[in-house]
Amino acid sequence: MAPTSTPETPFGRALTAMVTPFTADGSLDLEGAQRLAAHLVDAGNDGLVVNGTTGESPTTSDAEKAALVRAVVEAVGDRAHVVAGVGTNDTRHTVELAREAERIGAHGLLVVTPYYNKPPQEGLYRHFTTVADATGLPVMLYDIPGRSGVAIDTETLVRLGEHPRIVANKDAKGDLGAAGWALSRSGLAWYSGDDMLNLPLLSIGAVGYVSVVAHVVAAELRSMLNAHLAGEVAKAAEIHQQLLPVFTGMFRTQGVITTKAALALQGLPAGPLRLPLVEATEAELDQLRKDLAAGGVHL
Repeated sequence: MAPTSTPETPFGRALTAMVTPFTADGSLDLEGAQRLAAHLVDAGNDGLVVNGTTGESPTTSDAEKAALVRAVVEAVGDRAHVVAGVGTNDTRHTVELAREAERIGAHGLLVVTPYYNKPPQEGLYRHFTTVADATGLPVMLYDIPGRSGVAIDTETLVRLGEHPRIVANKDAKGDLGAAGWALSRSGLAWYSGDDMLNLPLLSIGAVGYVSVVAHVVAAELRSMLNAHLAGEVAKAAEIHQQLLPVFTGMFRTQGVITTKAALALQGLPAGPLRLPLVEATEAELDQLRKDLAAGGVHL
């Protein structure tokens, strides 16, 4: 049975954007993915996003994406929301991925802003609504102009919020002012997509986060979230400040690189990266250990 959702928290509150483990030869490690998924849910996550950017979706095939969703649903789908990343810069392809994700049991869809082709706002609106019309699954938009090249404007978010299946937004825009306006007017459940801004976004109305650093500090992030929900403002801020070195360290280079390095240091499934991503250097590993230790994480 799928986990319970509410209109306020359609995908839970604490989610991790999960890496895709590979074997030593670079092929998909489904057994490792299931072990990692179980570990992350045991650590306090309500949901997992698979096949997102952190899952190296640009370099996995459609068949691999489907196999990964199926494996993670099998491992944790009865106790965590499994959200499938299906976004591409081709609406027809995205629809195909969305329908396949629904068929194999995903609980929701993460749909990123089309990248590289820089569509106008009307193009974004039609893209997202076409994908939302294609399945019965709830949709989380993913607004990340630093990667896509185009932001979803507030007025477009408000329009998209009128669609019955577009229920949430993962905000990696880095603009708290725009976020405040959009979440107050759109009715969308707001999730932080930028770990450094998890608490600031919660403070202006976000319901949760889709985190990368939760691969290593899921329990601490959950404690911060719980403190915020309990009105313990000073405690939430204290935890946030304690984690600042972790937030910084995990993004000194591309986040998948450091995340897989940190998982390997913990003996958890990760494996190599696919080009054009490359392994962390010894200097980067040394710096990562220092950053994590400064945030209370000793590997």
